[in-house]
Amino acid sequence: MAGIEFEIIHVGNQSIRGCIACGNCSTKQNEQCIITNDIINESIQKVKEADGILLGSPVHYSGVPGTMKSFLDRLFYVSTSNGNLFRHKVGAAIVADRREGGISTLNELNYYLSYSEMMIPTSNYWNIIYGTTPDEVVQDTEGNQIMRVLRKNMAYLMKVMNAAKGRRRSTRRR
Repeated sequence: MAGIEFEIIHVGNQSIRGCIACGNCSTKQNEQCIITNDIINESIQKVKEADGILLGSPVHYSGVPGTMKSFLDRLFYVSTSNGNLFRHKVGAAIVADRREGGISTLNELNYYLSYSEMMIPTSNYWNIIYGTTPDEVVQDTEGNQIMRVLRKNMAYLMKVMNAAKGRRRSTRRR
């Protein structure tokens, strides 16, 4: 879409342990979590190399599902403990909701992005789409319109940030 390559990291089907607060990622400064039997360390490097990240989550009891929470806690803690690896990347969050809890879940996801000093593109309403199945989500015309606006704004902001990187490099040489 918009000439942008992307990769999906599916967290919900993974077994991911929560952060054990050992502090090794902060002490060692090696961009790694001490827990190595899951997708966290690989994901840290993928996000570090990416221009942007889109966090997508269903709503479970008015919040992010447990596996996603464990993934995000460790991913973002290692990043911030190692010099804030995701600073100035473009990041947005979207939520799929059946009925309620979308705003609190969206806020929870956005906290990770803002704490990491990421650039958050806007849409013209909350980034929430309603439905429990793909067929129901397709029928949410307002939600789909919001996602289209977010997609355009995220692509635009990523292009602006990439142009700024080029400008910063050329100004440093002078």
